[in-house]
Amino acid sequence: MRVKLLVFASYAEALGTEAMDLELPPDATVAACVAEVRRRTGEGVPPAPLVAVNRRYAGPQQTLAEGDEVALIPPVAGG
Repeated sequence: MRVKLLVFASYAEALGTEAMDLELPPDATVAACVAEVRRRTGEGVPPAPLVAVNRRYAGPQQTLAEGDEVALIPPVAGG
């Protein structure tokens, strides 16, 4: 199945792009998606980043579906 991956800031730098289509096995979870991104980036993405699926926050066990939009959201700081 294919999902659209969006990454921002340092995660985009680690992956070399801000968006890409990612091929995952059927019924993959958010955790499996993160594992695939970590495989591609090494330590560029932490084991449990904040994730949104179709613009709603999602936990690691949420199952993904064909065409879902998965966003990995880095920590932010401000002042």
